[in-house]
Amino acid sequence: MADQNPKIIVEKNPSQDRLDELKIKSWPKWGCSPGKYHLKYEAEEICYIVKGKVKVYPKSSPSTSSPSSSLDAQVEWCVEFAAGDIVTFPKGLSCTWDVSLSVDKHYIFRHH
Repeated sequence: MADQNPKIIVEKNPSQDRLDELKIKSWPKWGCSPGKYHLKYEAEEICYIVKGKVKVYPKSSPSTSSPSSSLDAQVEWCVEFAAGDIVTFPKGLSCTWDVSLSVDKHYIFRHH
């Protein structure tokens, strides 16, 4: 059964050993300026945030809301991360990045 709400995983301030283990410095780099960006992940992405600050607002699946949770549905939830964090975005995730401080990141896509 597919997960209707894929999870974004944030590792806060990983150790240098963890960064070396992932070989992050060999990954491609990407950056963006402050603003809102709509993204859909066609593959799992792992990234290391070199600089910046972001709030990500995942789009929830319509099948997960029910009439009894209409109040909950009005509350947007987000995942926050910033420089020094490793973030894993699951395949199939649609979301909006709200970038408050320009981002530079190393990233890699994993096709399972």
